[in-house]
Amino acid sequence: MDYANLTTLAYLFKDDKCLMLHRIKKNLDVNAGKWIGVGGHFKLGEMPEECLRREVKEETGLELQSWEWHGVITFNSKGWPDEYIFLYSSKSFTGELKACDEGELAWIPQKDLLKLNLWPGDRIFLKLMLAKHSPFSLKLSYEGDDLIEARLNGELIEL
Repeated sequence: MDYANLTTLAYLFKDDKCLMLHRIKKNLDVNAGKWIGVGGHFKLGEMPEECLRREVKEETGLELQSWEWHGVITFNSKGWPDEYIFLYSSKSFTGELKACDEGELAWIPQKDLLKLNLWPGDRIFLKLMLAKHSPFSLKLSYEGDDLIEARLNGELIEL
């Protein structure tokens, strides 16, 4: 039987900047060279918010105080297992930023986010998230780095 991966993805904001992770350190990384938010895989028995808080702490050293849930992203790409991503953002966290073993963390001005080397589908959900179009369900289908189909709340959207 095939099972999907369950993950969280978080975007942290402060002073009109967003914390982004440039994925340049892991081998065999589907996100290699891309800029993404922080997060990761659920452990058995974790609820999404527990995974979110643990993954943000592990990858950044920051501890979330509150967060907003934006929706679920279904990510599928030939050659990789399907992934269901619980998408969050936060403006409320404490602690000191630490180095991440998966890439380089950087505070990027919000106006420059879409200029980064992002997955094409990330541009879609970042726009939805920043426009407060939540909650939503977004399905992103890829062949390699190419987004071949996107569906928002079940409806096909033009790419």
